[in-house]
Amino acid sequence: MLHRITSCLAQVKEKEPLVHSITNYVTINDCANILLCFGAAPAMCEVKSEVEEFARLIAALYINLGIMTEEQKEASLAAARTASSYGRPIVVDPVACGAISRRTHIVEELMECGSITVIKGNMGEIKSLAGYQGKVRGVDSVDDGDNGIEACMHLANKYNTIVAATGELDIITDGKKVYLVENGSPMMPLISGTGCMAGALVAAAVGACDDYLTAVASALMAINIAGEMAAESLPTALPGSFKVKLFDCMYNLQSRHIIQRGKIQCL
Repeated sequence: MLHRITSCLAQVKEKEPLVHSITNYVTINDCANILLCFGAAPAMCEVKSEVEEFARLIAALYINLGIMTEEQKEASLAAARTASSYGRPIVVDPVACGAISRRTHIVEELMECGSITVIKGNMGEIKSLAGYQGKVRGVDSVDDGDNGIEACMHLANKYNTIVAATGELDIITDGKKVYLVENGSPMMPLISGTGCMAGALVAAAVGACDDYLTAVASALMAINIAGEMAAESLPTALPGSFKVKLFDCMYNLQSRHIIQRGKIQCL
């Protein structure tokens, strides 16, 4: 499995997929830069009059509900419809679903207007979308992960999509197979945007690799291992320094790091 992951990551660097991101204003620059460090090309286009024309040029579409103004919502729906018509993979990050009912309704609208490839969120968001009792605090999950695999599989089968729930243990499933990624650093929740960055990387990976389930696991393992390496490189655990090192370690991530450090279970 680790060799399949390294192959997928190599395809990202080889193909340099153009990722169209409609994302959270808080982390838009972080998402753009982590994509560059990953080997992909970012494009932050969110004007409704432009997204349909732009869709034919992209490798993947990433929609993050972190702010989601009405303009962003209309652009997201138009982008999803057009990207789906071109057969481009679409990743949706359902930020704050479970805390704000409007966000859940937007996800439902997105599912109706396009073929969504991946739903990636924290455990609270995923469980809420699946109809389970997800525990969220604003945009953050405070869920203990109980019944997490069951909830992810239920949501994947409900929408015929891949679901990824991130946390101390990342769960990735298409409703049949389940991958559990166990890498990561306790410092990652100390900076804003690691979830948004992970979603952007997932979009890059599915834009470059046809094996979507492996692609999702590859992207999440990559940012988690980069996080481990970043934390280990610091003499003192400081969040600001960690963020800079996270970009550096993503840029320097190599296949040998995946083989040496990768922790994944296949169920």
